[in-house]
Amino acid sequence: MEKIPVYFMPGMAASSTIFERIHLPEDQFETHLLEWTIPLEGESLAGYAERMAKEIKYENPVLIGVSFGGVLVQEMARFVKARKVIIISSVKCNAEFPRRMKVAKSIRAYKFFPTGLMQNVEAFAKFSFGNDKMNKKLKLYEKFLSMRDKKYLDWALEQIILWDRAIPDEQVVHIHGDADEVFPPKYIKGFIPVKGGTHIMIINKFKWLNEHLPKIILGT
Repeated sequence: MEKIPVYFMPGMAASSTIFERIHLPEDQFETHLLEWTIPLEGESLAGYAERMAKEIKYENPVLIGVSFGGVLVQEMARFVKARKVIIISSVKCNAEFPRRMKVAKSIRAYKFFPTGLMQNVEAFAKFSFGNDKMNKKLKLYEKFLSMRDKKYLDWALEQIILWDRAIPDEQVVHIHGDADEVFPPKYIKGFIPVKGGTHIMIINKFKWLNEHLPKIILGT
């Protein structure tokens, strides 16, 4: 049986290491990990998606995206004939944004977010003064948030806040945690719920995903 190519796109600023615990049966699926790159000057989300789509080397792939990566794979599907598009901890249209994101759009708050702070998370860690919980979070950030370039962060924040998709694609499969604090499920319709899943459930609900993703991909 020919293996199904599955491409994974991480969330905003994250590296593909967030998928390190996701394992699909190797006799059925061939996994490929995508990474964020620096956007070109003045590049639109559609332009970026078209450029990223050139990384898809196999026909009829499954595209899986997390958070902002979920937004991106939906845009990439305009340029790639995908077998299936699956989003995790994401949104299908801008109507599913929480109120604070809609307010941020109206007052252009994304223009003033201090993205430069993300570039020096290690320095921030030194000033956490032994706070174990904070240190654990910072270690996670250091490990998984590899794209800290200010140009990329400024671009990514603006692109997601200004995303203009108003009508969701009914074919998109949406997996979402019932405790997602970034995209609260009360604003979202038509998703597969994961009990206790937060916005980082790709990391801490990997057992659920490993069990259910193959069936979701195959539609069984």
